[in-house]
Amino acid sequence: MNKISIQNLNLFYGSFQALKSLSMDFQENEITALIGPSGCGKSTLLKSLNRMNDLVSSCKITGQVLLDNEDIYGTMNVNLLRKRVGMVFQKPNPFPMSIYDNIAFGPRTYGIRAKMRLDDIVEKALTSAAIWDETRDRLKKSALSLSGGQQQRLCLARALAVAPEVLLMDEPTSALDPISTLKIEELLNALKRDYTIIIVTHNMQQAARISDKTAFFLIDEMIEYGSADQIFSLPKDKRTEDYITGRFG
Repeated sequence: MNKISIQNLNLFYGSFQALKSLSMDFQENEITALIGPSGCGKSTLLKSLNRMNDLVSSCKITGQVLLDNEDIYGTMNVNLLRKRVGMVFQKPNPFPMSIYDNIAFGPRTYGIRAKMRLDDIVEKALTSAAIWDETRDRLKKSALSLSGGQQQRLCLARALAVAPEVLLMDEPTSALDPISTLKIEELLNALKRDYTIIIVTHNMQQAARISDKTAFFLIDEMIEYGSADQIFSLPKDKRTEDYITGRFG
């Protein structure tokens, strides 16, 4: 079942067109990887799915992005949208506050104040992000004291704490060591039972390992979109084959 449906999306920054006539669907409980060289529109697309591009004054969008068949650029409240569609960025960005307060920040923003309720949310989010055992005895310590890999899992837990339906991830492991990367990948495979996950990655092996579907972008358009097995074993477009075999990019 489609969780997000994009219909004839065009996105401009001033006179520059970053996405051209894009139509694609993202399925529930699947991981979709967006691949392609730098500057081809992957991160731009990701930001358009929870209206992060609203913060760019020169950005203009035409077409539709439907979340459960409702146009997110119509009458949908943007704060509600960002609750439903969470985002984890390339570089871990914990707030300069305690581990507990990082996780409780979102729920408090949406009106949850009871300590028992917040305690429960914090534990569940940290458990879901596979970092509870490492943080349970230091919840009052600064989140900045954690390692890079721990900080990224904390940021994932922070996104999970507001009970989103979709997780957007922009190069979430590019700044991490191989062991931390593996932990994040294992985590994503477990989380897709409950979430729709869309990940931008430059790592071809990662996309092949964890994604159910893969989309290849070049310049301002999507060249090919299909199951990860098909994209990586029998790409239909020579440009896709050239990219994934390292002939360019």
